[in-house]
Amino acid sequence: MPLGKKKKKKHDFHKNFDQDAAPWLNPCIKLCSAFSRCLHILTKIIYLLNQGEHFGTTEATEAFFAMTRLFQSNDQTLRRMCYLTIKEMANISEDVIIVTSSLTKDMTGKEDVYRGPAIRALCRITDTTMLQAIERYMKQAIVDKVPSVSSSALVSSLHMVKMSYDVVKRWVNEAQEAASSDNIMVQYHALGLLYHLRKNDRLAVSKMLNKFTKSGLKSPFAYCMLIRIASKLLEETEGGHDSPLFDFIESCLRNKNEMVVYEAASAIVHMPNCTARELAPAVSVLQLFCSSPKAALRYAAVRTLNKVAMKHPSAVTACNLDLENLITDSNRSIATLAITTLLKTGSESSVDRLMKQISSFVSEISDEFKVVVVQAISALCQKYPRKHSVMMNFLSNMLRDDSSPLQGGFEYKRAIVDCIISIIEENPESKETGLAHLCEFIEDCEHTVLATKILHLLGKEGPRTPSPSKYIRFIFNRVVLESEAVRAVFFFFSVLIAHCMCMMDSDDEVRDRATFYMNVLQQKQKALNAAYIFNGLSVSIPGLEKSLHQYTLEPSEKPFDMKTVPLATTPITEQKTGTVKLPEKLAPSRQDIYQEQLASIPEFQGLGPLFKSSEPVQLTEAETEYVVRCIKHTFTRHMVFQFDCTNTLNDQLLQKVVVQMEPSEAYEVLHYIPAPSLPYSQPGSCYSLVRLPDDDPTAVSCTFSCTMKYLVRDCDPNTGEPDDDGYDDEYVLEDLEVTVADHIQKVLKPNFSAAWEEVGDDFEKEETFALASVRTLDEAVGNIISFLGMQPCERSDKVPENKNSHVLFLAGVFRGGNDVLVRARLALGDGVTMQVTVRSGDETAVDVILASVG
Repeated sequence: MPLGKKKKKKHDFHKNFDQDAAPWLNPCIKLCSAFSRCLHILTKIIYLLNQGEHFGTTEATEAFFAMTRLFQSNDQTLRRMCYLTIKEMANISEDVIIVTSSLTKDMTGKEDVYRGPAIRALCRITDTTMLQAIERYMKQAIVDKVPSVSSSALVSSLHMVKMSYDVVKRWVNEAQEAASSDNIMVQYHALGLLYHLRKNDRLAVSKMLNKFTKSGLKSPFAYCMLIRIASKLLEETEGGHDSPLFDFIESCLRNKNEMVVYEAASAIVHMPNCTARELAPAVSVLQLFCSSPKAALRYAAVRTLNKVAMKHPSAVTACNLDLENLITDSNRSIATLAITTLLKTGSESSVDRLMKQISSFVSEISDEFKVVVVQAISALCQKYPRKHSVMMNFLSNMLRDDSSPLQGGFEYKRAIVDCIISIIEENPESKETGLAHLCEFIEDCEHTVLATKILHLLGKEGPRTPSPSKYIRFIFNRVVLESEAVRAVFFFFSVLIAHCMCMMDSDDEVRDRATFYMNVLQQKQKALNAAYIFNGLSVSIPGLEKSLHQYTLEPSEKPFDMKTVPLATTPITEQKTGTVKLPEKLAPSRQDIYQEQLASIPEFQGLGPLFKSSEPVQLTEAETEYVVRCIKHTFTRHMVFQFDCTNTLNDQLLQKVVVQMEPSEAYEVLHYIPAPSLPYSQPGSCYSLVRLPDDDPTAVSCTFSCTMKYLVRDCDPNTGEPDDDGYDDEYVLEDLEVTVADHIQKVLKPNFSAAWEEVGDDFEKEETFALASVRTLDEAVGNIISFLGMQPCERSDKVPENKNSHVLFLAGVFRGGNDVLVRARLALGDGVTMQVTVRSGDETAVDVILASVG
């Protein structure tokens, strides 16, 4: 054995276990006369199972059978340990039902201490075929007067809902009786079971909430669950703040139990579209908690106020005095959250003082709260851009103090780097200072993700600084010293000498990239640089892989056409990926999945590659008997409308379901593909194939009148058995709109000017429009982006404050594969005047944009 190395000892627990149970548990239990020793062995089995130790089926089964002998013991601790071990080994052992009779006997016995654990163990080994045999016992246990027995039965029933919903549903009456129990845990568990039995029936949930909110509950846990159920229902139904559910949640702010009060306050502040006035009662309660002697309440209050301050800082301003008092709290987590909340709500004059206070103890808090500090600073920079120098110095000190590998985790350092980058992008005057801090950081950075991100930023922003040459030293150091992933990122920079050097690199990807970019740069063509260096490809990688594979299977004299490859469905970030190398297996995107689904339908096989799939559009109200939503799939010359339908009536079976469409424009419906059957609560899909207008390519907008037609067969709600005869029926849906955004796919151009020159002015058109109904530049920018469905570039969607003019850059791809670029110059006067310039490689795409805007 080499010097300095010791043979790793086997875990003492394993050693003792082997000594106690060798060769295995079965002989040991047979020979064991002292139950205390058996208890010791069972404890070790449970320990090993919870440590992830693998037990083979054979040995687990032998142990399980041997353990059944221990039911002869009257030792309470040993018996309860047997129940626990049965539960843990139920999924490993075979023929576990051998103990069913023993567990049933204990479940119905006189010893209350055995009954609850026996119920839990029995329900773990019971399958759907045996559940009806113990149904009578379970009903009795649910309403048992002993709280531990009743809770055990309710919790076990909740687990069995997934296994046999129909059987457990018959226990509703018993669960309702248990919900009136005086025991707080029984009431809580009963409410949980009732909700899970009804959660798919919104009307039943509403009735349940109405009943318990009026009758009242004794359990604070049950009240918390009711608040969560009410919040979820409010969100699903998009109920307003005039709803009785909201009134119930607000009434819980006056509950005697602090847990219920906090749950209600938390539910209110997390509701969407809450105004500062509606938040006021919850904020007042949290303000009182800030002065509580209980650290847990102070922490909960300040943490929640911190989240409120992100969206509604004015609502938290009233709590600033209480938050100031928490800055000196002995609990550093509370102090950190208090300061970061004040940073979001305080005035510009208080920033310097708060930053000094947090600097005094920032090194004492955990990374989790350091990230919270950094996020608060990032938000503060957007609010007070003139304070960027103070923020930058503070962040650089945090990076410097945590620059060694042993100080600060990856998430914390990434948060700082992201914050500095955002400051650089928001404040051009901070660019040189920020780049200097980042260059200093990567000299000792051990995280490849952060190094590549900073190197890319240097390549993008460095050439635009007054002295770009000073950054070359840092770049060359990374090329010489770093891993191949970092070296490969370097080839986004136009430094030919380094490229020549790296063409001799030991890593094949580095050499390939060096060769590729070297050849592109030597061509000295702006179009090539824009297409392959500044902006790059925006296609789906799995889609490209499949298209290339298909091209090799079907040899053709035509060159491979990149326009046949599906685009990436999510906007590509500005090359801020963590590493250059692709993962071994990319997960298919949403559009890739739709492509495969549609290609499997014979009627859609000749449509070509799928260009774009929209987000689902709801065509019915949430509470109606039929729920229908539509996904619009755009191809080069056709559109496929996928209607996802759900039948919420348990006494009907729908068959041959189609959605008939009547277009308002020159669209032509070619084919309907029905959903064969729609049983109760089982979604199904039907499709409509529509041809786009050939005579007028600019007529892309259209409104469809939609009617769902189907054959109805009445059925038994309990068995689901349908009648032999049926009748035709129809259901009118909401109108469905197709807009210009359905024909354009978002694609980001990190360097818009390069892309603008690459497309050229062969098909450039310009027009001026007056946006009379728009009053602000922010509103105009948002409306234009939403209407055209294009991707804003170079942060042009951010309108600086107190500006009367702005330029918006948009990029996209029109169906068929042609890039479309839009430059919109906005001027604020009585309304907003917009001068739109559109460029594309195809004149149709330009005409479509201008016709749609006009």
